[in-house]
Amino acid sequence: MRLAVFGKPVIHSLSPRIHGLFADQCGLNIDYRAIEATPANFPGLVAGLAESGGRGCNITAPLKHEAWKLAGRCSESASLAHAANTLVFDGPGNIYADSTDGMGLVNDLNSLPGCRLRGARICLLGAGGAAASVLGALLGSQPEIVYIANRTRSRAMELARSHSGLGELDFGTPADLDTAAPFDLIINATSLGHGGEATALSPAWFTAQGFCYDMNYGDAARPLQALCKKECVPYSDGLGMLVSQAALSFSLWTGQTPDTIRVLQELRTGPAD
Repeated sequence: MRLAVFGKPVIHSLSPRIHGLFADQCGLNIDYRAIEATPANFPGLVAGLAESGGRGCNITAPLKHEAWKLAGRCSESASLAHAANTLVFDGPGNIYADSTDGMGLVNDLNSLPGCRLRGARICLLGAGGAAASVLGALLGSQPEIVYIANRTRSRAMELARSHSGLGELDFGTPADLDTAAPFDLIINATSLGHGGEATALSPAWFTAQGFCYDMNYGDAARPLQALCKKECVPYSDGLGMLVSQAALSFSLWTGQTPDTIRVLQELRTGPAD
């Protein structure tokens, strides 16, 4: 089964390793490659993969919106986000798009001790593509409210309006959080960690059992992880989200559901005995 992940940069992507582990679990033989692409050459590369018998692909930044535009059919989550991280080929020219990021995030959050979604006050830091890809799923988990905090208020307002009617929403800037009621969960959907920076964060923004989740992982997660450790705020990086959203993509292509716990354990600590 031929598969790929497209993005730029993508050379350090964990996706080939993750899907290789999934395939081993399920007894499948796959050829999953990481391919650098730009918005200009991405459509041709996708068409080439589909025409050569490929089953589908993953897409990462900065191509998720381009992937959504290529599809003839798409899931509700992809339509809502105007972005896709998964394409499924049902023959040349017949492309289905899905966004598994949101449910990948929700599934990982639900697995974390002390982290609750239903009835929770949630703050989403950032209003770009990463935030848009998960907001619908977060609202579907029935929180009390999701507050979108973004450096540019108008961008936060735009994201809130595009999801109006799905749940209770509010928006503002990070500075507004100083006077807002505290949150049970704050999710970092910014890309500041890739530049070695931690997003602004105050312990006063959290309830007594508050939790911080960073959608970044690896080196990009370390600045916020260090800040949360300094401020004694419970924290998790986004590696579990990465594995969970990958499992949902894998199921779309193969019809099989891999064991994400085993794969996450191997990524964090090496193979279990």
